[in-house]
Amino acid sequence: MSKIQKAFENGKAFIPFITCGDPDLATTEAAVREAVKNGADLIELGIPFSDPTAEGPVIQAANLRALKGGIHTELIFDFVRHLRKNITIPLVFMTYANVVFSYGSERFMKTCAEVGIDGVILPDIPYEEKDEFLPYCHQYGVDLISLIAPTSENRIGMIAKDAEGFIYLVSSLGVTGVRNEINTDLESMMKTIRQYTNLPCAIGFGISSPEQAKKMAAIADGVIVGSAIVRLLEQYGTKAAPVVGQFTKEIKEAVLSTGTQNPP
Repeated sequence: MSKIQKAFENGKAFIPFITCGDPDLATTEAAVREAVKNGADLIELGIPFSDPTAEGPVIQAANLRALKGGIHTELIFDFVRHLRKNITIPLVFMTYANVVFSYGSERFMKTCAEVGIDGVILPDIPYEEKDEFLPYCHQYGVDLISLIAPTSENRIGMIAKDAEGFIYLVSSLGVTGVRNEINTDLESMMKTIRQYTNLPCAIGFGISSPEQAKKMAAIADGVIVGSAIVRLLEQYGTKAAPVVGQFTKEIKEAVLSTGTQNPP
């Protein structure tokens, strides 16, 4: 069992997403620590990229703010190395293929392993092209997290069978961002996934409130919240960490109120 899967052992998991360096790395660190203190089971750290195609306007803007502030991949690796002195929960990177390519794919995965990153999410890499990265992931023990979207349709089984760490179930068509309603038939998608794997499955894209989180956690093994947290960081700036902590507490309580993990 990978370390990532252990994040799902104590009931439903909550996974917050935070863009590294927005507004600065000191605030990112404070927000991560507050999230961990208030119940986050795994943290998804965004490495900023100039053209984040899967992201809506909130996270796009965070990427640009971080890049304008001088954030780059090497700084983020040093940041994670520092975090790992006393943060023990699983950490995964969410970034794009060009970030990995420009750093050097093998060097990137090797450095992930060295600093304590447990997995990588690359939303612009389709299942059919993952072999460009998978050998390096396996060589250095970094899980390559698979995404399953409403458009995956007949490919759900194929993707689920080969997935590792956890499955990122995309709730809606389009890019990330707060949504008032999520109308995708996620229960049917979960049933199909469960025919092929018992790997934990977390739903992301559009979840922004405790009520939505509770509803999604009833379907899957965990929930991912990104834009709502990034928006708090935009709104409160360097004073955002306690607000992120309180929000994490509210989401985690809602997620846990659905009960324990779904049976296989």
